[in-house]
Parts: sequence; structure tokens; C-alpha cells
Amino acid sequence: MELAAKKQRFLAEEAPALLIDPSRNGDGGTLFVQSASLPGPPPGEPRGEGAAPTAPRVSVWEKDAPPAIPQLVMAKEHYNRLVRMLAQGETLKMTVDLAVEFHDQDLNAYNTVAEIPGTDLKDEIVMLGGHLDSWHGGTGATDNAAGCAVAMEAVRILKALDLKPRRTIRLALWTGEEQGIFGSKAYVDEHFRRRPERRGPDAESADEGEATEETKPEYEKFSGYFNLDNGTGRIRGVHLQGNEAVRPIFRKWLQPFRDMGAQTLSIANTGGTDHLPFDAVGLPGFQFIQDEIEYDTRTHHSNMDLYDRAQADDLKQASIIMAAFVYNTAMLDEKLPRKPAPTLARAEARAAAVGGQ
Repeated sequence: MELAAKKQRFLAEEAPALLIDPSRNGDGGTLFVQSASLPGPPPGEPRGEGAAPTAPRVSVWEKDAPPAIPQLVMAKEHYNRLVRMLAQGETLKMTVDLAVEFHDQDLNAYNTVAEIPGTDLKDEIVMLGGHLDSWHGGTGATDNAAGCAVAMEAVRILKALDLKPRRTIRLALWTGEEQGIFGSKAYVDEHFRRRPERRGPDAESADEGEATEETKPEYEKFSGYFNLDNGTGRIRGVHLQGNEAVRPIFRKWLQPFRDMGAQTLSIANTGGTDHLPFDAVGLPGFQFIQDEIEYDTRTHHSNMDLYDRAQADDLKQASIIMAAFVYNTAMLDEKLPRKPAPTLARAEARAAAVGGQ
């Protein structure tokens, strides 16, 4: 991190016309493209006027971000060729046509929410979903149109079977996930429990404290949230997010799908997506475990994240399992068990431990 910060400050001082980075992994024309970088302050210095030393760094897409050096990503095989030519003392000339358009007339993003009304427990809620936004390199087919399609198909299955869930089933397609899980966090703040302001994709941790929380009436009416956001691969199980109490329930629910390859229950946490805001305030929020297929090697945030990479049979399997989990949750006599909500004392203890390192 310190080396990267020094690199960005050096570039800011030199003010080059263009910065070319190699794709972070992949080959054969695969480009993993995310956002441009901005120079940060030296280690230990405040991140902006009046900011605390621990304040999050400003991201390039924020309204008040400083101008960025024009940047592009090049396939490794082409980037390495340029490096070899420079090492041989050759003079390189490049013509670059870089056109970027920002749509900033409306700085809000909008979640899409729909419901199947419940019956005798209709005031209680079960949720499922995935994020609708994507990176610009491809079309977002596996990250995360696949997850959205599975969630919508799961609800369609329940409607087609004319099932009458006891609890209301609420489908949410989130926005702002790639910038920092903003859509789902805003929804949790508005409907369930509002936490102190945090920014960035690493801010949603169930170990962080709740100094000025505001709990909403729907908090006690909530049963569980199920998320899908790891590509096109079939479901292999569920990350339990440390909630050991749901293990026997989920194990029973997975039994009919063992022949489909879904049987794993991992106590481990998994991050980086929209179940985290629920988990962070003590609500049961879960991400399914999926086959990787070529997610990390080919399609995740890349120019290869295209419709042709979607695996139809795997998505059908995932839709069936997601529909079953949501329906089963809606039909329980009791809501899903919760793990203890994070507390201010735990946050203070964590801060003290970090400070001592």
C-alpha cells in the first residue's frame, strides 16, 4: 500500500500525459479493468483538509475527487512488449484516442424492489437479491447479471407454482455495489438499522461498532437475506457468516440438492457483496458458495464479462436452490436464528488491538 501511494504521488508530481497499466491477470486479450487511481497523502498524514488520519481515501468516481491522470489498461502481452522495447533503448511513439463520458446529471443510484405478499406472517420479511450495476469493461453478464437473473427466476418459480408463502418475499436488485455496497447498505439503513457513516467496500464488517445506531420497526420483522454474486457457476453450498445456529436448518434444506452438487456449509465469512450490510447489523445475511468456472481468471471485472460466458444449466440449478431456500425461510414457524449483533464494546476492543500493533 505504501509503495502504491509513493507511485501515485510520483506520477502526480511528474504529470504524465498518460498512464498505462498492465492487466492485473489473465492473457489472450483479457483485460481486467476497474477504476483510475488517485494520489494519496504520505503515510500518517490526514486524507484531506480537516480529515482524520484514518479517514477513507477519496475515490476517483466521487463528485469532489481531484482530476486524475488519464489512465488505461493494456493486455499483458502488449504491455510487456513495450517494456522490452524500452529496455533495448528504443524510442516509442503512441497515438491514443481516449474518450470518457461521465453521466453526472443525477448522482443517485436506484434499487429495484418487488414483493410476493405473505399470508399469516405477511408483516415479516424474507429477502433475496444481487447487484444490478457492473464494471464497464464488458456487459456485466457474470458480475452480476447472472445473480440478478437467478434471483428473478427463483421468484418466478414460486409464482408459477402458485405457492403462498407465510412471510412476504422481497426481491432486491441493488445498485452501487461496485463502488462500495452502497445500495444495499442504504436500504438496510432505511428499513432495518442505521449505523454510523462508513465508506468503501471494506467498511461493512460485523465486528465494527454501533455508536449511534437507529433501529427501525422492520428490524424485528426480518428473517433472512440470500445473495448471489460470484459468477455463473452452480451453487455448492452456503457461507454461514459465523452463524452456527442455522447449520442444522440449512443442512436439511440442502439434502434434496446433494445430487446437484450442493452440500457444503462453511462457517467462514465471505465479503465484498450485498449480504454484508445485513450481517453487519446482526441480521441473517448469506452468500451462496458457487463454482468458480472462470470467474477470477477470465470474467470478473473484465472485458470478457459477456453473455457468452454464462452457463445456462448452472444458472437453472442456482435458481432452483435459491427458490427453495427463500420459500423454506418464508414457511418456518420462527424466523431464522441470529448471531449476536455487533456492539460498541467490541468495536472499542478491536480498535485498541489495532492500535497496539
